[in-house]
Amino acid sequence: MSRTLRVRQSQTVLPFGVGAVFDIQGESFVATGIGDWPQRAKQRVESPRLATRLGVTGFYAAPPTANDRYDAPDTPGAPYIRFPAWLFCGACRRMKRWRIADEKPGQPPRCPSCSTGPTLAPMRFVQICSAGHLGDIDWWFWAHSRRDATERRECGECEKLRFLVSERASGLEALSVACAAKGCGASRDLLDILGTHGMRCSGRNPWQRANETVECLKPVQIAQRTAGNLYYPVVHSALDIPETETPAHHDEKTAIRVREHDLWVSLCKVAATPRAEVFREMIKDDTGADDVLLDLLLAEETGQPATQTPQAAAPPARPDLSREEWEAFMAPVPPATRDFALRESTLGLAQETEEPWVGLRRGIGRILLADRLREVRALSGFTRVSPDATVVPADTARRLKWLPAVEVFGEGIFLTLDKDTLGNWEADDRVIRRVAGMRADLDRAFQKDRLQALTGAELAPRFVLLHTLAHLLIRQLSFESGYTTASLRERIYARPEQDQYGILVYTAAGDAEGTLGGLVRQGEPARLAETLLRMTEAAAWCSADPLCAEHAGQGFGNLNRAACHACALLPETSCESGNTLLDRALVVGGEQVPGYFEPIVTAARAAAAATLEQAAP
Repeated sequence: MSRTLRVRQSQTVLPFGVGAVFDIQGESFVATGIGDWPQRAKQRVESPRLATRLGVTGFYAAPPTANDRYDAPDTPGAPYIRFPAWLFCGACRRMKRWRIADEKPGQPPRCPSCSTGPTLAPMRFVQICSAGHLGDIDWWFWAHSRRDATERRECGECEKLRFLVSERASGLEALSVACAAKGCGASRDLLDILGTHGMRCSGRNPWQRANETVECLKPVQIAQRTAGNLYYPVVHSALDIPETETPAHHDEKTAIRVREHDLWVSLCKVAATPRAEVFREMIKDDTGADDVLLDLLLAEETGQPATQTPQAAAPPARPDLSREEWEAFMAPVPPATRDFALRESTLGLAQETEEPWVGLRRGIGRILLADRLREVRALSGFTRVSPDATVVPADTARRLKWLPAVEVFGEGIFLTLDKDTLGNWEADDRVIRRVAGMRADLDRAFQKDRLQALTGAELAPRFVLLHTLAHLLIRQLSFESGYTTASLRERIYARPEQDQYGILVYTAAGDAEGTLGGLVRQGEPARLAETLLRMTEAAAWCSADPLCAEHAGQGFGNLNRAACHACALLPETSCESGNTLLDRALVVGGEQVPGYFEPIVTAARAAAAATLEQAAP
């Protein structure tokens, strides 16, 4: 029976982007590079701000079609090829290396040895390396790996293999690959298949041509084809925001100030010197060139070495896109376009004179409701084995100057903390010591570079606070807005150098309708206040307490404190930083650190106790 396998256009970036291996209807495929995409049918996605930051000419979405067939590469849509190529028959247990010439459009792979033609299943294990290469395991070598070189040469058969199951063992020990060649009988079970075994890397990915193979000396690691370390996509996203006058006005004032300075002529004279090149790199990376401009000028004028000249650094893997978004949200009059509609809101507590409402009003600053948002998500590449390994570009041939992307529409709630209250809380020595420990763990973490692109040069208490607050708010909103936690996303604005202190919780869907309205409804006056109060009450207790609350380091790289799956963690698609740098104690308080919302929790408990006392007979 013919079947058609489809993938939605929005899934071609995440989770089934270039290089991803996934299962569907018992078959396994891998997404090819964008160089294999149909050139005429792809759709352009506009996002000039994101394109400028990533240094590309633009973005394109995969061609939409109702007939995206993974096994028919010349049909419209993003192409996917079958992987792994080694398949086995569940009836006769024979293994077969499947080739493109064996494909029949609309038909799954069938066993050529059985009269009934049962569907072949893919092998469970594949090999990867930290250079981003992916390939089939050499199963013939595995079956003969217990034999010496002379015995292996005597066999000579390369593809007469069987994938056997033993009834006398369990787990991977019960599975084995055996050579069915006459007079051979070599076999080996899969008990120790995972890990490294001295195999050679293929030097390419399955969709790359033979002439694209490179010599790779990285150690090969065997993993399950659905393992988490098989694919780490490098995804960038940006909101479609209108241009505000603030950045342009600031740039104009800075330009006038520089041109009117007495040393402007000197700067022009040294425009081609190495120090001027360093200054250009600082401007490009937005690393604070204003602070050393005069030092550079004076050094050239006096002939003395500059005291503040920095070393030119490589551009960050994930460029900061938050500055313009923050300025748009904090503009006195929120800008508005067809795809960016904001309106002011409040907690609706202006008339309240009792706790905990007064404390809640004191801790929250600006609130905006985004009735419509447009987000562009672009895939620049991926890594394997670990997130900090070598990045493989989306165009493995490195000929194209554009990236694959999708545009999604949604709604959101933007809120800030009170600036003065936040400043006083951050200055507390107990808070500083608490975050200092997390900062030390971050410095030792293999994800340091990726996370610092989100947190800024140094992890600040406000980032951990706002990040945890966003997680807790998403979990609470999922109970009340009608959206699941996987449908909600966060954007953290917490860079002290840019005077940021807010969060955006939003939802984005891959269709033009964009929103169900449930999230914005929860942001309306009174509703949001109730949600925040219930959020703090729920966060004050975790089912894993006291172990969770007193933990000195948990999660990846011990980068979390009081945060676990029972209280603060979210689906990976919802979090910017991979569920790291979270601490519930900074929100609701703990034995050794004051929480930003701790007075609200205390007041709420006192009010509840008073109510129960009054109601008691």
